[in-house]
Amino acid sequence: MLGWLVKRRLAAFERAFNYDASYMHEIYEVSPRAFWKFSRIAALAEHREAVPKETWYAAKIVVALAEDCGPCTQLAVTMAERAGVDSETLCAILTEDQRAMSPDAALGFAFAKAVVHRDLAESDRLRGEVVARWGRRAVVSLALVIASTRVFPAVKYALGHARACSRVRVAGADVPILREATHA
Repeated sequence: MLGWLVKRRLAAFERAFNYDASYMHEIYEVSPRAFWKFSRIAALAEHREAVPKETWYAAKIVVALAEDCGPCTQLAVTMAERAGVDSETLCAILTEDQRAMSPDAALGFAFAKAVVHRDLAESDRLRGEVVARWGRRAVVSLALVIASTRVFPAVKYALGHARACSRVRVAGADVPILREATHA
């Protein structure tokens, strides 16, 4: 009975976001226990407190790009669109055009890049800016979205379900991904 409900919820998620969740189906089929533990990461990945949505989604998208998972990047962009992040901001994040980003998006973008690239001095400086603007809860939110977003592509790659980024759709139009800029 519970398996039917899980499959139904996963299918609804796939339809709602035009996303292939076959790796989640596989986890459930192989080990329901592992699936339930993994689902806690999905809940963690949604935590956003005290930080603007543009900042949070910029960080999420930067990490998905760095992990080179096209479907994960598309999912993050689709979620950002549905949350009300404007398409110009999303295109600027995907093409790494910081001048075209709002100050909030640019800070999330730069902070996530510094963390992904293990730039300690820059991440320290930017963390201080996040705290000055929104407080320590904002840093916690960004830290959790950065860490949890990395998990999904890693699991997908390990299970053989990952696909590399080449383009992402924003507001119905393809946005090319800069290959050299996305990797740590």
